[in-house]
Amino acid sequence: MSLVGRGVELARIQRLLTNARDARSGVLVLRGAAGIGKSVLLDHAVSIAEAEGNMRVVRGAGVESDSELAYGGLHQLLFPRLDRLDALPTPQATALRCAFGLAEGDEANRFLISAGTLSLLADLAEDAPLLCVVDDLQWLDQGSVEALLFAARRFVADPIAMLFAVRETSVAFEIAGVDVVDLPGLAAPDAARLLDDHAPELIEPVRTRVLAESGGNPLAIIELGSSRLAARDVDESDPAEQVGPLPVTRRVQEAFRRQIVELPEPTQRALLAAAADTAAPLATILHVIEALGGAPGDLAPAERDRLLRIDSRITFRHPLVRAAAYQDAPLHRRIEVHRAYADALGAEADADRRAWHLAAATTTPDEAVAAELEGAAERAWHRGGAMAVSAAYDRAGRLSADRELKARRIARASQAAFDAGKADRAARLAAEALSLTTDPGIRADAIYTRGAVEYERTSPRADAELTIEAAALVRDTDPERAALTFFEAAHAARHGAAHDLLQRAADLMRGFTPPEHWAPVVAALLGWVELFAGRPELAVGPMRDLYTATRSGGNDLMHRITAGFGGLMIADDDGVIAGTEDMLAEVRATGALGWVPYTLNVLAVARLFRGEFADARACVAEGASVSAELGNTTERLAHRSVEVWLHAVSGDEPRCRALAEEVFPRARARHQVNAEIADWGLGMLDLSARRFGEAFDRLERVSRGPASRDLLVRAVPDLVEAAVRSGKPDRAHGPLAEFQHWAEHVDRPVATGLVLRCRALLADDGDADALYAEALRVQERHGGPYERARTQLVYGEWLRRQRRRTEARAHLAAAVSAFEDLGAELWAERARGELAAFGERGDEPRRSGPLTLLTPQELQVVRLAATGHTNKEIAAQLFLSPRTVGYHLYKAYPKLGVTGRAELADLV
Repeated sequence: MSLVGRGVELARIQRLLTNARDARSGVLVLRGAAGIGKSVLLDHAVSIAEAEGNMRVVRGAGVESDSELAYGGLHQLLFPRLDRLDALPTPQATALRCAFGLAEGDEANRFLISAGTLSLLADLAEDAPLLCVVDDLQWLDQGSVEALLFAARRFVADPIAMLFAVRETSVAFEIAGVDVVDLPGLAAPDAARLLDDHAPELIEPVRTRVLAESGGNPLAIIELGSSRLAARDVDESDPAEQVGPLPVTRRVQEAFRRQIVELPEPTQRALLAAAADTAAPLATILHVIEALGGAPGDLAPAERDRLLRIDSRITFRHPLVRAAAYQDAPLHRRIEVHRAYADALGAEADADRRAWHLAAATTTPDEAVAAELEGAAERAWHRGGAMAVSAAYDRAGRLSADRELKARRIARASQAAFDAGKADRAARLAAEALSLTTDPGIRADAIYTRGAVEYERTSPRADAELTIEAAALVRDTDPERAALTFFEAAHAARHGAAHDLLQRAADLMRGFTPPEHWAPVVAALLGWVELFAGRPELAVGPMRDLYTATRSGGNDLMHRITAGFGGLMIADDDGVIAGTEDMLAEVRATGALGWVPYTLNVLAVARLFRGEFADARACVAEGASVSAELGNTTERLAHRSVEVWLHAVSGDEPRCRALAEEVFPRARARHQVNAEIADWGLGMLDLSARRFGEAFDRLERVSRGPASRDLLVRAVPDLVEAAVRSGKPDRAHGPLAEFQHWAEHVDRPVATGLVLRCRALLADDGDADALYAEALRVQERHGGPYERARTQLVYGEWLRRQRRRTEARAHLAAAVSAFEDLGAELWAERARGELAAFGERGDEPRRSGPLTLLTPQELQVVRLAATGHTNKEIAAQLFLSPRTVGYHLYKAYPKLGVTGRAELADLV
């Protein structure tokens, strides 16, 4: 097909290839209707890459008949390159082997498969620049699409160009985070030129009609302009012409159908056989044709008419030819063909393909076929193809004769759909499963999935309501399942500040005997209830016991995330950081990407409390990015709320307020506790900018909010300072009393130091000096740099009012220096203002600490490099390519004032 009228698109493709040769990675998706010219542009890109000789090409295409086979598309693309798997990190190589059926194992991790795809493509690009081309992306199985887009979004400095084509259909195909070019129809002059090139003999009014009805679609112009079809279509007496113009794609398919119906009957049957499984080997297709009474020669007329091409396999000229050959065949013929395929494949040759052919040949419930599809679902589960699992279980359910078996299979299809990110499908299937059964276990599973959907779609509170219902169903019959469901209910209730629901879950847990390994978790969750009820003396023990148990290693991730959140609630910041960093390393190593946002959220808040703001920003940036990639809206909002706080402490008021305006409506609509964290951040912004009245109003609201006994208990010291500075100290006594009660029972130095500072702020002058001094002594040994600087600031302010000039200047200068190192500019400005207030000229602002100058990704890479990790090891942990790691180091070195990684250890 001609490239007439595609100058803009050709230039984009040329730029993509040129950038790849210059080690600037890129990805481009061509999107448009069938026949618009996507494949021709891909062919052109491949021809450029091959003609210039210095570019390696890997190419694949989606096949409609393989769209339900887990990782079939990725297998097709990468199978010729699997000799390089040994160069990959072992977990990634193992995951790819399991995905492709080359090795046995437990459930394959789809994120490790995606990371392995990235690493394998990066390794291929080490020898020469790489062009990765995939046509008909919409027909690739979802696992393959996820893996390719995962890789495409993470390449930065690799000599890799990725070029995809996707058909525009009535169902939107999600392609987030990459450049998409929508291909329009050709402009009128270009359409006329293309038609004249291919059908110069056309006369009016045929020519005008072809141009009008083709809508600028190149394939339509060529096919409708063929002399044989155009001559017949001009017959104005044809009653079909009175119906009006068809959509272009249907008109082109109709043109192909007309060609097919003119072929001999044996050829039409042979075309149907080829169309029923376009990915089947040539020998299998020929075997099926013979089983249906035909012969290989039956395909010759179709090959002569250029409807298909036969070499080592059968390739249709265009997917619309395949669609016409298959869709216009009578149902009984299609059933015959699929049954012939099932017989040809046999029970062992290709069990998954056989199962789907049997399903296509079956129109009434059939338990034998349903069982084969269930087997296909289990094999897909082991390969990590969640959507393939869902599709197979769903179809097995439709073919189940037994109502309970149908309900169980559809419930499993629902769970797999949720795992694949298809929330609407998951909710629909879960509702159907519930309508089919009274079995408590099946109902609990379906309700649990509905809760998971509602967590994302509505709110954590909605999830908690449903999962409590699910837990009640199985509490007395299935302790393992009940414990898992209680875990989900409690975490969702806490995230939604739904303490009434947490209490309801606690009422059920108190009469529950969990499995032994779940007992510390259940006890800790009950501790949460006591903490939120204002009884820390009953809460701290079991919460700390869980933390101690998980630090011994070998615990489930659910146990450790519970311990992490609990540690934040009882001010064990150092322990949380150590434990959560270990957990993060584990989830990275095992490819448990779904856990990364939750783990990073815990780590970000702990680092925020410690005053390690650069590291907190790195956690938030990655957590928000991965959450967006996974479609985890609720967790992305959690990270964005912490980001509001971080912008506040850095003094970036415009970005802080803009982000808060984005976060508030969404977080509040979902009843998330994270809205309160963002509100706290705005209060901090006002406090640092000396807007004490506004700060007090906002912080008082936060300290009275639903999360005031959760993480927001740590906002009380800010409230106390705002109250004192705004002339309302009496309104700080109540919150401080509760904070002090909490601090006494959590018994952590960081909490003790904050209590001492608060008491000093509210004390008479005769007592304040000793309290400030004691607070600083505690914070020098145990506090983070931020809270210590905050104490130095308020102590220096107090000393200035006492006219103790030398001491005041020392503390204020130390505060200025610390705030500048942290990049807390408004706080530093406030401290410099205090120095200036008694005649001292504050030092000129200096550059922030070097780590604050790094991007979040650069900081992650630098920290790992400083501990001795190689680029390849860092790449495996962060799901990047080694070249991209090197690129980030190259960008970081001049910011840090170093020349190589050997200098990083001392600096970091």
